[in-house]
Amino acid sequence: MTTLLAPAPVATEAPEHWMLAGGHQVRLRPIGAADAAAEQAFFSALSLDSRHKRFHVGLRELSPALLKLLTDVDQRQHVAWVVETQQPGHPVIADARYVHEDDHPERAEFALAVADDWQGRGLGRRLIAHLTAHARQHGVQRLHGDILADNRRMLALMREFGARLQAHADGAQLVRAVLSLG
Repeated sequence: MTTLLAPAPVATEAPEHWMLAGGHQVRLRPIGAADAAAEQAFFSALSLDSRHKRFHVGLRELSPALLKLLTDVDQRQHVAWVVETQQPGHPVIADARYVHEDDHPERAEFALAVADDWQGRGLGRRLIAHLTAHARQHGVQRLHGDILADNRRMLALMREFGARLQAHADGAQLVRAVLSLG
C-alpha cells in the first residue's frame, strides 16, 4: 500500500530575525517572484568561486529562465527563502531551498548560497538547520545535495549535521550529501 503525502502548506511564515556572529541582525523570509531583481543582484555579487560552488559551473549571470526558476516558486514543491540584511534596500545575502522529487515526495534536493562577505558567520549552519527542520515538519524524510568535492567548508558542515557523504554517479568531482530526517 502506498501512502501519499499531503501537499506541504505554502511557506508563508512570518519572517524570522536572526542574530549572527559579530552582532549582525538579518531577516529570513520566503522568496517570491518580486525578488527577481534582488536575487540577480545577490548572484552578481557572488565571487566566481562562490557561483561555481553553488551551480557547479562558472555562470556569469542568471539567465531570465533560471532567474524565474529560482524566484517564481510555489512554496509547496519548491520551497525557498532569502536572507536579507537590515541595511537600506534590504540586500539579499543568502538563499536556501529544497525541491521535492516528483516521484518521491518524501525526498527533496537542497541547495544554498551565502554571499562571500557573510561566509564564516554561522549563516550556512542556520540555513541548514532551518531547511532540515522545515522539511521534516512537511513530510520530507531525506534531503540530499550535490557538493563539489573541493568545497571543504560545505562538506564539513554536512558532516556536522550528520550527513552521509557518498560518491557521486557523475564522477569524483561531486559528493552527494544525504541527510536522513526520519
